[in-house]
Amino acid sequence: MSKLTEMLQKAGIKPDGYYYLHTNGDLIYKPAICLETDPDYFVSDFVRETWAFVTDRRECAWTILIEASVLGANEDRIKELKEKWGCTDEDAPKYAERMGLKIFLDGNQWCAAFDDFVNVQESQVGTGKTALEAFINLARQGKL
Repeated sequence: MSKLTEMLQKAGIKPDGYYYLHTNGDLIYKPAICLETDPDYFVSDFVRETWAFVTDRRECAWTILIEASVLGANEDRIKELKEKWGCTDEDAPKYAERMGLKIFLDGNQWCAAFDDFVNVQESQVGTGKTALEAFINLARQGKL
C-alpha cells in the first residue's frame, strides 16, 4: 500500500478507485468497489504498487505519476494520464505547495526540491525539461 493510500485512509477519505502498477509496466485503474468486495483484490505477485485515487485531490494524480514512473511504469501511459489529469507545469506549484516541496525554473530546466532548499549546489534537487520530470528525478533519489 502506498503512502498516499495510507494518508487518505487516515484522513477518512474514501477513494473513487485505485490505480495499480502491473509487473509488465501497465498502470491500470479499478473502481473502488473491487477492493470493497474483495479486500485481497490487489494481493498478487503481478502487482508492484497500488494507489488510492480521489478525482478532486490533485496530490493523488501527481503522486501516482511520480511514484509509478520511478517504479518503471509505461512512459506512454504516464503521458496519457498526465494529459488527462491536467498535470501541467503551470499546475505543478499547487502540488509542490500541498506536499511541502518547491518547484522552480533554473534557466531552461525545472528544479524540484524540498522546503529547506538553499541552492542547487547544496540541496537535493531533481531536474528535468518539465516539472513532472523534475519531481520524478527528485523521487528517484529516494527522498519523496
